[in-house]
Amino acid sequence: MLIPVILSGGAGTRLWPVSRESYPKPFIRMSDGQSLLQKAYLKAAGLAGVGQVVLVTNRDYYFQSRDEIELAVAGKRPASASPAAEVTYLLEPCGRNTAPAIALAALKLAREYGPEAVLLVLPADHLIADRQAFSLAVAAAEAAAATGHIVTFGIPPTAPETGFGYIELAADSQLPGLADGVTVSRVARFVEKPAQDRAEAFLAAGNYLWNAGMFCARADILLLALEAHAPDLYRKALVCFEASAARQAAAPGRTFELDPASFAALPDISIDYAVMEHAANVAVVRAAFDWSDIGSWSALSELTLPDAEGNRIDGEALLVDSTNVYVRSEGRLVAGVGLSNLMVIDTPDALLIADRGRTQDVKRIVAQLKLDAHPSVRLHRTVHRPWGTYTVLEEGRNFQIKRLSVKRGAALSLQMHYHRSEHWVVVAGTARVRNGEADLLIRTNESTYIPAGHQHRLENPGLTELIIIEVQSGEYLGEDDIVRFDDVYGRAAS
Repeated sequence: MLIPVILSGGAGTRLWPVSRESYPKPFIRMSDGQSLLQKAYLKAAGLAGVGQVVLVTNRDYYFQSRDEIELAVAGKRPASASPAAEVTYLLEPCGRNTAPAIALAALKLAREYGPEAVLLVLPADHLIADRQAFSLAVAAAEAAAATGHIVTFGIPPTAPETGFGYIELAADSQLPGLADGVTVSRVARFVEKPAQDRAEAFLAAGNYLWNAGMFCARADILLLALEAHAPDLYRKALVCFEASAARQAAAPGRTFELDPASFAALPDISIDYAVMEHAANVAVVRAAFDWSDIGSWSALSELTLPDAEGNRIDGEALLVDSTNVYVRSEGRLVAGVGLSNLMVIDTPDALLIADRGRTQDVKRIVAQLKLDAHPSVRLHRTVHRPWGTYTVLEEGRNFQIKRLSVKRGAALSLQMHYHRSEHWVVVAGTARVRNGEADLLIRTNESTYIPAGHQHRLENPGLTELIIIEVQSGEYLGEDDIVRFDDVYGRAAS
C-alpha cells in the first residue's frame, strides 16, 4: 500500500517577503492561483491506488493547511468523480527537521497499515508538471522499495549547481526489471552542496544526479535503518509516538498531534544525515520528469515566460527600456525604467529589490530583520486565522483599522482585551455578536461598540462570507492583549 507523506513547513527565508514565518513557502501561490501545497497534494492524490495522504506540518499551520487542501479538492474534479484521497494531519509542536517527522510518520503508518506499508515522502514546496513521468518514476520506486531498498529520486543535472546536494551512482549497479523506461541504480554516496569546481566536475563525470529530497521505502525497512544508524532518534521517536497515541486515544480523528515534551527532545537532524548517507540498501530512480525546488526567487522566476527583452512579470507591471528583470506584484502597479538584471518583489508591507545573481543572499536580509525584531519576518498585513483572515488597513498612534473576513459557520473565540476597545461595522453578511451580556444580530451597515474589559465573540451564522471593518483604539494594540475564555479551535487557556 503506497501512502504519500507530504512534509510542509519551513520559513523559506530566501523567498522573503512573500514567505514569512506565519506564511511559509508551501502557501505561496503560483501564477495559476494554486499554492505549492495544493499542487503537492494533487500530485500525490493523483497517483494510482492512493486513497490516503499524510501531511506533516506545524500545529500553527493546521487550519490554513486544511483550508488549502479543501480548496484543492473542491477545484480538482466534478461532483460525479470518485472521492479525493483522505488527509491525515501529523502536527508538530515545533520544528525538528525531516528525520523526526519521517520517523513518526513511519511509526504511525506501520501501526495502522502494517509494516509493509510503503511511504512516498514528498516535500510540499517542489514543483513537478509532468505527472505521467512522475507516476512512472514512483511505480519504479515502489517496486524497488518492495525488495527492501530505500529509494531516493535523482534529477539529471543541467548545470553545475552549487545549491543542490548530489548523488553518485555506483558503477554497473542498475537494478533490473522494475519499470519499463525507468532506470533504478544503487547509490555509491551522497555529496553535500559542493563548491563551483566540484559541481563542474560532477556535471562532466556524468554519473551524478541532483538529490531531489524525495524518497520511497517500506515502513519497517525505514524504521530498521533508523534504529541502526540513528538509535537515539529512533528511541526518542518511539517514546514520542506512544505518548502521542495515548493523547490521541481520547480524541480520535484525522489529526494526530505530537506530544510537545517528548517531541522537543528529538534531535534536529535531516533524513539524509540520519539514514541516507549511512545505509547500504539505498537506490535512486533517475527522474525523467521536470523538477524545481523553488529555493530562490531566481528559481521561481524561471516559471514565468519571458518577453522579447527577457523580462518576466507576475502581477501588474510596466517596464520601459529594461532587460532581464523579474517583477512580482501583489496588488499594485510596479513601473520601471532602464532596469537590468533585477528582481523586484512587491508586497503590501515590504519591497525587495535584488540583483538577479544574488537571490541566495535574501536570507541575509531576513537574518538582519530578525535581529531588529521586525514584524515583517513573521507576519504579512493579511494574517490567516482558523476562522478566516484579518488585514491591517491603517494604523497609527493609539488606533488600528482592520478588515476581518469570517468564513461561513466560523466563530472567533470568546475573548477580552485589557487595553483596547473595538468598534465593529458589518459591510457584508450578517454577524452574531456577544457583547458583554448582550447577544446581538448585526446586519450590513450596522455596528456595535465593545469597550475594553468586555467579553465578546463574533460569529458568522450565514451561508456567505462575513466582512467586518474593525476600528481599534487604546494605549496598546498588540495581538498579545487577548484573554480567551472559550474557543472552538482549542486556543483558550485551560
